[in-house]
Amino acid sequence: MRSDIKLIDYLGVRRSIPAFQMCEPGPEKAEIEEILRLASRVPDHGKLAPWRFIVYRGEERKRISEELLKLALEIKPDLSDEMIQVERARLTRAPVVVAVVSTAAPHVKIPEWEQLMSAGALCLNIIFSANANGWVANWLTEWYAYNERAYPLLGVQPGEKVAGFIHIGSTTVPPIERPRPELSQTVSWVGGDD
Repeated sequence: MRSDIKLIDYLGVRRSIPAFQMCEPGPEKAEIEEILRLASRVPDHGKLAPWRFIVYRGEERKRISEELLKLALEIKPDLSDEMIQVERARLTRAPVVVAVVSTAAPHVKIPEWEQLMSAGALCLNIIFSANANGWVANWLTEWYAYNERAYPLLGVQPGEKVAGFIHIGSTTVPPIERPRPELSQTVSWVGGDD
């Protein structure tokens, strides 16, 4: 997002770019740190920070993607050639992929549900922060976000959950608007005269 665009204007046109439409360059380490610092300013009842980040960059993305392919073939040995290529590229579609890992746990005061929602808010804030810094981004949760056998490959610890993988990079493809829900279908009013 350019600095001359007002937040209200940005929200009116915000659009994710599909990960497969992303390309180099991507943000450097200092830019990623700034994106994550800004993104961390989410609602967080109890100041627990019930989440953490795993940043995938460089050649390591290829290695992990190949390991994910092996796991996918164990789960479904009859994968088509097309799906094998999709699996092989899981973490290489964008220059940077950030996993948001929920560390939500029982707490005497803060319900786990609130902690999980904080991780979800963090995912969206990463997109906003990446866009504000001039990058395109997309929040994905793919099969391996829910498969605990993949967690050791991804650096996710036992008891943690993946809230999403945020792909960040550049694109040469203009964003295409998609249908949005009509407020009449999603809003219920309680009270008021108008």
